[in-house]
This record gives sequence, C-alpha cells and structure tokens, in this order.
Amino acid sequence: MDRPDDQKRDRATSSVIPDRGDVIGAGVLWLAKWALCVVAIAAGVWVLGYVVAKLWVVVLPVLLAIVVATVLWPPTRWLTKHHFRPAAAAAVTVLGFLVVLSGVIALIVPSVVDQVPDLADKSTAGVNQVRDWLQGPPLRIGDEQLNSGVDAIVSRLQSSAEQIATGVFSGVSAATSALVTLFLVLVLSFFFIKDGPRFLPWTKSVLGHGTGRHVEEVFGRIWATLGGFIRTQALVSLIDAIFIGAGLVILGVPLALVLAVITFLGGFVPMVGAFVAGALAVLVALVGNGFTTALIVLGIIIAVQQIEGNVLQPVLQSRSMKLHAVIVLLAVTGGGSLYGIVGAFLAVPVAAVVAVIVRYLGEQIDDATAMPEIQDDLDPTREQQKS
Repeated sequence: MDRPDDQKRDRATSSVIPDRGDVIGAGVLWLAKWALCVVAIAAGVWVLGYVVAKLWVVVLPVLLAIVVATVLWPPTRWLTKHHFRPAAAAAVTVLGFLVVLSGVIALIVPSVVDQVPDLADKSTAGVNQVRDWLQGPPLRIGDEQLNSGVDAIVSRLQSSAEQIATGVFSGVSAATSALVTLFLVLVLSFFFIKDGPRFLPWTKSVLGHGTGRHVEEVFGRIWATLGGFIRTQALVSLIDAIFIGAGLVILGVPLALVLAVITFLGGFVPMVGAFVAGALAVLVALVGNGFTTALIVLGIIIAVQQIEGNVLQPVLQSRSMKLHAVIVLLAVTGGGSLYGIVGAFLAVPVAAVVAVIVRYLGEQIDDATAMPEIQDDLDPTREQQKS
C-alpha cells in the first residue's frame, strides 16, 4: 500500500508531465508558424525580384556604379588626403578610369579588325580539315551524308534569316542602351565616391541611433567586403591575363590581346569565367595555329589557373568573403540564368553582401542569447540568490 507521501509525489508528477496530444499539437503549431514565416519570406523575395526586374534599367547602373566606386575609392581617398576637394578628386578618378577604358578599347579594336579576316580564312581551312578527317578512317562518312548535313545547316540559317535580321537591329538597340548605361554608371560613380563618406552619418540621423548603428555597421562591412573582393579579383585577373596573354603572343595566336582582355574580364566571374575564356583561347589557337599550338595553350592556361587557385587566391583573396565553392557556383549559375552575363558578373558580390548580412544577424542573435549568462557572470548577487 502506497504511503501518503508517495501518492502526493505521483499526483505532482502527473500534473507536470504534459499529455502526448499537447506535445504533438505544440509541435504542429510550431511547424505551421515557421512554415508561414518561410512562405511570407518567399513572397517578399518574389515581390522584390519582380520590382527589380521591372526597374532593371535603373537598378543595373546603380549596382555597376557601386562596383566601380569600390575600385575607384582608394585613389579618390588618396587624392583627398593630399588636399584635393572631394569633387575634384572624384572627377580626376572617374576621368582616369574613362581614359584607361578608352585606351583598352582603342588597343583591341584594331587588332580585331586586322586579324578577323585572316582568322575567318583559317576557320574555313579548319572546317575543310575536319571534313577530310570525317571522310577518312575510322569514321569514313560519305560525301552524301556530309552534304546533307551541310544543306540542313544552310536551310536552317535561311529559315532563321528574319530572326537574324531582327537580332541585328536589337543588337544596335542594345549597343545604344549600353552607352546610356555606361554614362549613368560614370555619373553615379562620381557621386558615390564624392558623397559616400556622408551617407552613413545621414542614415543614422534619419533612422535614429539604435537602428542607424546597425545599418552603419552592416554598410561598413559590406563596403569593405566588396572593395576587398573587387580589388583582389582585379589583381588576380590581371596576373592571369598577363601570363596567358604573353603565352599567346609568343606562340603567335591570333587576337592575343583580345583574348587577354577577355581573360581579365572573365576573372570577375569565378569558376565559370576562367573556363569560358580558356576554352575560347584554345579554340582560336586550334583554328589559327593548329593542334600542337592549341595543346601548348591549354597547358599554359591550366598551369596559370592552378597557380591562381592554389597560390594567388588563398594569399590575396580577402578572408571576409568566406563563401563556399558550391555557393559561388550556384550564385553564378542563378545570376547568369536570370540576367545573362551581367547577372553572372554581379552574382558573387550579391552573394557576399547577403553573407555579410546573415553573419551580422547571427552575431546579434548570439549576443542576445548569451546575455543572461554574461549578466550572471557580471552580477555575483544572482549566484548568491540561486544558492
């Protein structure tokens, strides 16, 4: 027979332990709450993407101007420290950037104009060599099969003549749009590097000290991360372009300067850009110089990219990025599928910005959850009260 004390203990225990249905219900409510939160966040992201797509003509120059401003900010800051007014320093830096860009274009355009006809002739010879190889052993494809294939390609091109003509006109429109975008990027970059130091204090005055403090810290980290990433990528891409371009020039590959510039620009699209630029260089070497030269070019590109991936990137790349290769690849793929080459170029900086925001939120959550323990350590009276 249970004693009265045991009966009281059993009743107390049964009143403390929750019912199984209550536990399941609480779990379902918790899951439903978080599911609604995820749906709300996804809806907000979709709305934001829709607005960005509709205002892309405005958003794109702003994003590109921010990227350019991170590159131009160090020389602008150096000029302001040497008694240049902010407007004059920003104007000198932007004009210098425009001069360098114009010089690069003036350097590669004559090379393209001079070498493209010869490259086209060699491409025809290369096609004939491929045709002879297909007709020989071991494939031994007959003339009728080859002619039917060529006729199918020609008929396909003829049927698409209207689309090609439309593409030419759209290309002219795209070139005009590119010039307008370039002008907006230069103007916005001027104002960003001229008035940038006054932006964060202005946000604090508008949002208040509490919220403004967080906004100022996040924007400061974003600016440092973007600046370090862009400048490091520019340095690494420049080294790749110099070594690969030197190899192409020594081997006499057509369009060597153009391919070097493409290699430099491709470096700003991690993983994918280097592969595409390298494949293009090997293809041009194959058509212009033959199979042996193409193999040598492939070896040079592999060697340079191995040095870049194993030496330059770990040494020079800012540690603040901390982006896994899978995230970089998915970001580049998603950005390229949504917005083309520009999207692939901006994908990694955008991913880095999101990573900075997520890390800052994680730090704030850690501080909030660690606060009771810190207060216990700092206040000995609480330990005395517990004891």
